[in-house]
Amino acid sequence: IGQLAAGVAHEINNPIGFVNANLSTLKSYIATLLELINTYEQVADELPPAVQQRLLQYRESIELDYVRQDVIELLAESADGLDRVKQIVQDLKDFARAGEAVWQEADLLKGLDSTLNVVWNELKYKAKVHKEYSDLPLVRCVPAQINQVFMNILVNAAHAIKEHGVLTIRTGHAGDEVWVEIADTGEGISPENMLHIFDPFFTTKGKGFGLGLFLSKASVTRAGGSVKLYSHEDGGTLTELRLPRVARGNENE
Repeated sequence: IGQLAAGVAHEINNPIGFVNANLSTLKSYIATLLELINTYEQVADELPPAVQQRLLQYRESIELDYVRQDVIELLAESADGLDRVKQIVQDLKDFARAGEAVWQEADLLKGLDSTLNVVWNELKYKAKVHKEYSDLPLVRCVPAQINQVFMNILVNAAHAIKEHGVLTIRTGHAGDEVWVEIADTGEGISPENMLHIFDPFFTTKGKGFGLGLFLSKASVTRAGGSVKLYSHEDGGTLTELRLPRVARGNENE
């Protein structure tokens, strides 16, 4: 997934580049045309009355005042949309870290936000996201793997919510350990299923391979951390992820 995300980000960067350049040039051209219209309006009184009347009628027919204002707003909205796409591409890069499976000092809050943007299409119609972040120290881990863990947990939370609910993300640290909690108001997990929730190929969704939580636990354990799930079959699940600031795992794996 990391390699795919990095590849998509790379491919999107090319059209973004020329759209951004074209939009900048278009903005300049429109500013020049609007200045030309302003100049015409300043000298309109010097034109013959019949010409002035024709210009006035045409101005009203095309709603010039509205168009002049709207074109500026459209350019601004287009620029904002392009900035949004550029941010998504950057988030894809951050999520994947260009596919690098290297140990480094990672900002987990940045990883959470990048992953939220990557999976936003899964969440936006299902849950309102509450962020209760507190500042975290850098954590030594493989960022791409931890981002993958975040993605698995967030997607699971979205799937657990049948119509619309709330997803809360909390962070904190104590001593040499940091923690991330992701809680949802979706359907809970039965005690029977909780016994097998981290087993490979175990799934309650009727789709997928049932490897998400198994691989997530493996990634966190490799970094010397732990993943725990707390759920009630009547509803609601909380996933707790704990990581040491200094990895206690095997960096050669």
